[in-house]
Order: sequence, then C-alpha cells, then structure tokens
Amino acid sequence: MTESEKNHSPQAGAEAAAVSTEPTSIDPLLEAQAQLADVQAKNAELAEQYLRAQADLQNTRRRADEEVSKARKFAVESFAEGLLPVMDSLETGLVIKDASPEQIREGASATLNQLKSALSRHKVIEINPAVGTKFDPHQHQAISAVPSEQEAGTVITVLQKGYTIAERVLRPALVTVSAAQ
Repeated sequence: MTESEKNHSPQAGAEAAAVSTEPTSIDPLLEAQAQLADVQAKNAELAEQYLRAQADLQNTRRRADEEVSKARKFAVESFAEGLLPVMDSLETGLVIKDASPEQIREGASATLNQLKSALSRHKVIEINPAVGTKFDPHQHQAISAVPSEQEAGTVITVLQKGYTIAERVLRPALVTVSAAQ
C-alpha cells in the first residue's frame, strides 16, 4: 500500500480521528480548569472590592456621625458669639455709677438694637401682629377674648411679641382677640 492509499483508507481515517479526538477531549478539560481558575480569581477580586466598599461605607458613616456630633455640640457657638457684644454693652452700662436717666435710656436702646441685630443674623424674627389683623393660631396665642366692635377673631392687643427661628415658631405672640357678640 502506498502512502496515499494509507491516508485514504477507512482504517487510517479512524486512527487519525482517534488521535485527534484524544487531545480534543483533554483540551476542554484544561480549558474548563482555566476558566474555573479565572472565575475564582475574579470572585476573589470582587470579594476584596466588596470588603473595601464595606470598610469605606463604615468609615463614611463614622465620619458623618462625628460631624453631626460636632455640629450639635458647637451649634450654639455662633449664636453665643453674636450675644457677647450685647453682654459687653450691658456690663459697660452697669459700670457707670452717675449716669443720667437719658444716658441710661440711650444705652439701653443701643443695647436693644445690638440684641435685635444678633437675633436677626441668626434668623430669629419677631412676630408682632398689628392690631386689627386676623388671629393666626400658628403664630399667636390668645390669652383672652373680649367683646369688641371688630370682627370675631381679630387681634385687639398684643401683650407679648412672639418669635420664629428659621420659619418655625419659637414663641407665639400673646394676644387678646375680639369675641363674637
């Protein structure tokens, strides 16, 4: 048999197929093992990234908690700094022994203006309803209702001013209102 006859014979074809399938059956196994190793490496990398992300999250939460704690602790600091000039003015006024009533009144007025300015800088706004305005239960507290010619529920007198801070009522204005007749 010639070499070309051997290559074209059925037996030779079967031998060649057997030889070629044997390495092919090993190749998928090696390929699967390589893929498994890649997947395991990727899994380990993702697990490490997850742990780092968890640690970053915990650190961020801890820092945020510390910032909130500091903000609460020192929130009044700015407000107190605004009131210190008022205290200084009051103490200075008390040092003067022989001040005239006009000087005392002038000093008290200047000190009151300092206080109003300090409160205003910190968004503490006065509630001072005008006489004749409609009673607002969200900003006013009625102390009494008195008979009046005005419409019922109208502010007659303001006994004490109220205040808001950042649009929230700190203290309602104390008022008397007109009663229904």
